[in-house]
Amino acid sequence: METMIEERYELCRERISEIAQNAEVGEDVKAYFTCAAKLAGQILNTYELVGQGFFDGAPIAELRRANRALYEELFSQNYERCYANPAYACKMLGADRGKMLSFLYAELRCMIPCAFERRLTDLVIRMELFVEVYNMFSYAMQEGEPAPSDEALRDTMYWFVSDYSETTAQWRVAIQVDPAHDFAVRIVMDSDLNDVRYLYKYGEFVTPETEALAQYLASLSDERIQLIADTYTQGYRIGFEKAGKPLAKKETVDIIYVLGFERIVRAAIGNFAQMGLKPVIYRASDSIFHRKGMGKSGYCGADANKQYRFDHKDDIGLFLDKKLVNRKLEVLQLAYEQVKEQAKGYAGPAVIEVFGEKPFAPQTKPEACVLRPEQQKLSAEYRGASAEIVNRFIIGEERSFTVIAFPLPDIGECFEEIFDETVKLNTLDYKTYERVQALMIDALNTAEYVRIKGMNGNRTDLRVALYPVKNPDKEAVFENCVADVNIPVGEIFTSPVLAGTNGTLHVSHVFLNELEYHGLELMFENGMISDYTCTNFACEEENKKYVKENVLFNYDTLPMGEFAIGTNTTAYMTAKKYNISHLFPILIAEKTGPHFAVGDTCYSREEDVKLYNEDGKEIVAKDNEVSLLRHSDPSKAYFACHTDITIPYDELGEITACYADKTECTIIKNGRFVLAGTQELNKAFEEIE
Repeated sequence: METMIEERYELCRERISEIAQNAEVGEDVKAYFTCAAKLAGQILNTYELVGQGFFDGAPIAELRRANRALYEELFSQNYERCYANPAYACKMLGADRGKMLSFLYAELRCMIPCAFERRLTDLVIRMELFVEVYNMFSYAMQEGEPAPSDEALRDTMYWFVSDYSETTAQWRVAIQVDPAHDFAVRIVMDSDLNDVRYLYKYGEFVTPETEALAQYLASLSDERIQLIADTYTQGYRIGFEKAGKPLAKKETVDIIYVLGFERIVRAAIGNFAQMGLKPVIYRASDSIFHRKGMGKSGYCGADANKQYRFDHKDDIGLFLDKKLVNRKLEVLQLAYEQVKEQAKGYAGPAVIEVFGEKPFAPQTKPEACVLRPEQQKLSAEYRGASAEIVNRFIIGEERSFTVIAFPLPDIGECFEEIFDETVKLNTLDYKTYERVQALMIDALNTAEYVRIKGMNGNRTDLRVALYPVKNPDKEAVFENCVADVNIPVGEIFTSPVLAGTNGTLHVSHVFLNELEYHGLELMFENGMISDYTCTNFACEEENKKYVKENVLFNYDTLPMGEFAIGTNTTAYMTAKKYNISHLFPILIAEKTGPHFAVGDTCYSREEDVKLYNEDGKEIVAKDNEVSLLRHSDPSKAYFACHTDITIPYDELGEITACYADKTECTIIKNGRFVLAGTQELNKAFEEIE
């Protein structure tokens, strides 16, 4: 088998070299095939260089040149004349043909990680697809026949996606649960992390800021690095303890990070080893086989151009039909069957998020692929069904996670100061927050509903219905969240009752999943989104499309899965001090005001795990009317998404608990905590003022 794939590789390599030198096709597509063949040839040369050890010892200047050469066509100044840009491809090749050949070009770019990881089969299947498509055009020209139809092109690419779904699913699932796939682990553990040349071994895009991050962390003392790693890994361990889940039964931890954080990751791997866990570290993928919109799952480098990722996020729309959905679900099931014992040992992700990059406001291009209405439903169907398959092998009630965030040098001159401030945020004394938040929980525990209103232009006007407790002395509606799975400290949260949850959620400016929103507005009727819009675009149709694709994930509606009150006013003060509130990730931003999640509840697939606050009260509000369908129709109970939307304190008019006897208790008024015993949270505001 190995000899056969090597023979296929040599045949493709030779053919692609010929195409790059003399593409025998019509003039209308010659430039495309020449350019694409040169790209493929460049990546194949990189594959050879990796095998020769070039990236292990070359001078830094050569490594930078080699890295830049792989990504520079995506730079904004070059992207307008690149076939990876569907707008340019459609302009040069025609609308339908341009979309398909731009997809093919983007899939060729997915060979870069294959070259560095020496995944020969994944290189070959993409090269063979390119050669097959080229041959269709070359044969037509030589025979004097019409160029292949758009439908013929689509069919060829469709069967590529369908046929190789099985092998790509097997590989993707295996690297997520099997520590034997240790490409990235070896870089982290075996490299000299004081020498930034190690960054170029991954094959990810490396910027000066990436190098600066690695150099900064290299300058920190071992004690400082260990403190950061301890906070990160102890949050993971405490998450298991608090939920009463046996960590001792687990074997692997899924570490997700951005290039540059390797010193922290190395220290974390040592900590996890003491817990009996081996690391699984895998790359985020932009391939058609694994892409999930703009989201990333796995480690990654810098983005050469986020618009490129946005342009191709819905390429599956070229092919998506019921047959392909069934095929993808079938091979996913088979892939997990093959590693089911290892999947049992998977403990969950430990994520290092980042913030500070320049905000990305995407350009919506008519030439980019979009999902038709029927495909949107299929996409939502696949999202839910695939999550159900994963949960059968990686049982939600038995796993946990942790997330921590740090700034990138992209944030500006104050990077080192902000990094230090973030470390302080991540290590705040949780006892103070636990005590103050307990007072808020007591005030809310017997409320019928909560009224939330905005101010200073914020049009939020919501009534959120709460779960009715039967025994307030032993039951709690809100969870008292301190620093465990979600670092830093600072929130209480619940699953609202959908019936009676009505009104408008409005945020003037927010970033969600790397995308910017202006004037985001969601309307709720009985806890379900009834309407939505934003003001990003002049055209209301574009606004609705943008929100549906990227907030509702193509579902027609989603429930309000969470209502929470963030209490970390220190984080809010830090944001104001450095003017970085618009750069904070959701992880920190959600602690700086009330937030509302649309999609699944916080307890998705873990509803039956008994949880208790520190005062011994059992948390009883873990379900809603949708998640309860898991008992009768599991396919309708979950959405495999959970997006938090935060109202900042300076847009928050009030949060008031309203009781059945018509009495009220205000928690926050005009952006300040007014409940007795919680006013100490306002000290951070005084520092700002």
